[in-house]
Amino acid sequence: MALEITQFLLSAQSPDANVRTEAEANLTRFQEQNLPSFLLSLSVELANEEKPIESRRLAGIVLKNSLDAKDAVRKEHLVQKWMEIDISIKSQIKDLLLRTLGSAATEARHTSAQVIAKIASIEIPKKLWPELIASLLTNMTHQDRPASLKQATLETLGYVCEEISHEDLVQDEVNSVLTAVVQGMNLAEHSPEVRLAATKALYNALDFAQTNFENDMERSYIMKMVCETAISKEVEIRQVAFECLVSIASTYYEKLEPYMQALFELTSNAVKGDEEAVALQAIEFWSSICDEEIELQEYENPESGDSEPPNSHFIEKALSSLVPMLLETLLKQEEDQDQDDSIWNLSMAGGTCLGLVARTVGDAIVPLVMPFIEANISKMDWHCREAATYAFGSILEGPTIDKLTPLVHAGLDFMLLAMKDENNHVRDTTAWTLGRIFELLHCPASGFSVISSENIRQVLSVLMESINDTPNVAEKVCGAIYYLAQGYEDAVPSSSLLTPFLTEIITYLIRTADRTDGGDSKLRSSAYETLNEVIRCSNVAETSRIIEHLLPVIMNKLEQTLQLQIVSTDDREKQGDLQASLCGVLQVIIQKLSSTDETKAIILQEADKIMTLFLRVFACRSSTVHEEAMLAIGALAYACGPNFENYMREFYPYLEMGLQNFEEYQVCSITVGVVGDICRALDDKVLQFCDGIMKHLLNDLGSNELHRSVKPPIFSCFGDIALAIGEHFERYVSYAVTAMQQASQICAQIDLNDEEFMEYGNQLRRSIFEAYSGILQGFKNSKPEVMLPYAAHLLQFIELVFLDRQRDESVTKAAVAVMGDLADALGPNTKLLFRDRAFYIEFLGECLQSDDEQLKETATWTQGMIGRVMVS
Repeated sequence: MALEITQFLLSAQSPDANVRTEAEANLTRFQEQNLPSFLLSLSVELANEEKPIESRRLAGIVLKNSLDAKDAVRKEHLVQKWMEIDISIKSQIKDLLLRTLGSAATEARHTSAQVIAKIASIEIPKKLWPELIASLLTNMTHQDRPASLKQATLETLGYVCEEISHEDLVQDEVNSVLTAVVQGMNLAEHSPEVRLAATKALYNALDFAQTNFENDMERSYIMKMVCETAISKEVEIRQVAFECLVSIASTYYEKLEPYMQALFELTSNAVKGDEEAVALQAIEFWSSICDEEIELQEYENPESGDSEPPNSHFIEKALSSLVPMLLETLLKQEEDQDQDDSIWNLSMAGGTCLGLVARTVGDAIVPLVMPFIEANISKMDWHCREAATYAFGSILEGPTIDKLTPLVHAGLDFMLLAMKDENNHVRDTTAWTLGRIFELLHCPASGFSVISSENIRQVLSVLMESINDTPNVAEKVCGAIYYLAQGYEDAVPSSSLLTPFLTEIITYLIRTADRTDGGDSKLRSSAYETLNEVIRCSNVAETSRIIEHLLPVIMNKLEQTLQLQIVSTDDREKQGDLQASLCGVLQVIIQKLSSTDETKAIILQEADKIMTLFLRVFACRSSTVHEEAMLAIGALAYACGPNFENYMREFYPYLEMGLQNFEEYQVCSITVGVVGDICRALDDKVLQFCDGIMKHLLNDLGSNELHRSVKPPIFSCFGDIALAIGEHFERYVSYAVTAMQQASQICAQIDLNDEEFMEYGNQLRRSIFEAYSGILQGFKNSKPEVMLPYAAHLLQFIELVFLDRQRDESVTKAAVAVMGDLADALGPNTKLLFRDRAFYIEFLGECLQSDDEQLKETATWTQGMIGRVMVS
């Protein structure tokens, strides 16, 4: 087969599509018929110096893809298949891969390093390849080994550290790896290729170095090597060394004190005079320090000023030198950066870091930045005017309102004038800065705003004129209007200063959304998002007439999208985006007008037409249920209440499609939410659709393909369904509760070190409690005894949650509420259960001590319910 596999691999890269297809089919057949032999053949091919480099390269790629996949379910399957292979074949494969690290071909060495790391990620956590690290280190300790082997070995060590957890290696192995890596960085002994591989490996190994960073001598040696490497001759090596410093800043912040003077000089020199790639990392170092100190301030004890770990106030100490350095970077703009938001250069990085510094030190930054602004804001060179404006916008978050108020009041008129600057960059940054001013310094509800009845007309006049500017400026103007409107959200019920101008603002935003000079749909999306915010934050008592007149305009626009000529996938995508935006606007209009009884009639009157439109939108998207249309239908169901029954027959097939859409899991999640909306709207009228809905929800829970984030909303949805249909939920209860019990077992296995999984565990626990609450309340007045067999398991689960001291507050609320529902619905039947599980007394005691009024209220109610049961 060896000759054949070479031919298959070469043919799979043929320019002839027929030859390619046949070769790929042959490879797949070989893989399916005999996986161990297939993987061994690929390893032999990769290791064989006499084979063509093209076949060796592809052999390595196929081998890697046979061990790993982005999709978690597929990856688990591949891991399982590898574990089933006979140990002697696996040993041969691993030996061949290790031998390939010494190959004369760079590509073969590189691919082999990646494949070794993939196998290590499977085997090292299971303690199945204990000799790997030692055999790699042998390559480094023998002086006579060629530089290419050392480079490939360091690359492998780096990849292995990236793939496994620091808990998978014992400290002796960590020490040996770090020694080999740091020695590999040594300028005197090694070639640039070896040093680059060593520095990259150190970057991946830093998480493993916790014990070493506790030791002063070892830490200082590592820091010395990184700092020396950061001034290497080679740009790429310098860049990676600074990447190491960025990682050290966030991982080992509390150990940095002795090195900060040297690090300031190092980063300062890089920012002022090094290549951009290196300078960007040097700025990123200070951004990371800011992130750490901002986080530490959040956890600081205001009484004692203590924080754990201690805040070293590096930014405050370096402020007088750091700020001027960052301000200089703002003058290094690129000529076309206003046209592309994805550009990341020195001036963007410097401004972002300046913003973080402002958040870290507050008022202290203002006197350091204002002289720069005053010196540059009126200069002839646009670079100076733009830099001054960017500096002003960057420091608005952090300093106190008292410190900023006089500056912003003085600066606002200047900014409004600058919207007419001859330079596009300056207008673009000015519009962004106005958005920042309105976002951070315009809060009428709290009694402070830069906007007043005296200046609002002038502000809006400038914004309405500038919204006609080039697309990039117009988009930033939309952002400014967005925050201007948002400021009035909490000011209701008092009158909004925007109300007299609302019709004009809406007209301009719709005109902007219709512009065709944007090149992409970004400006249109921005205009519609702003329109949504303007409607959402308006005072409905004052603006209902305006919003009522807007409704047919948006419906008409949505109808026009159904007549668009679709000849390409690009057309289909544009139509989808436009429909999404318009459905989003309709959702906000429906929610706004449904919020009062006086205005709800407007929606009810148009409901038939609106629903017909939504159904037509669904119909022109063959398989994908439109997210935004689905959300808008949820809002319509809420508005229509029981009358939504009229639309269910036609809508139900699309609801089913949404519940079965595993690939676009956000659509599935939104659809689950809409089922809840429909249950609340229809109550028991939803019963006729429940068999189908429950079947899909249970299928979703049982699926390994569906993203796990959809599963908590499904449990909450069980509660909604049970509340709506009451005793009729009995036919589903055994299936639903079994799924809930299985999920509660997953909650018991939460890894406290995995933040993402902990967050998911909290969502899961909360939603299981919400489901139980809904089901118990649903049965309460007719058949509470149905839930008796499940009561003990529920209490046991609540106790397990009570014992978790790191549980989320929302989980606590849901757990306490469901205890009350259990006592309330099942009454005296629960007396013995509560007597045997007295943890509830301590749990309620803890909640009654809480500062959260809502939690105290729920705990008091639950205490009353259980008390009633215990004296019965």
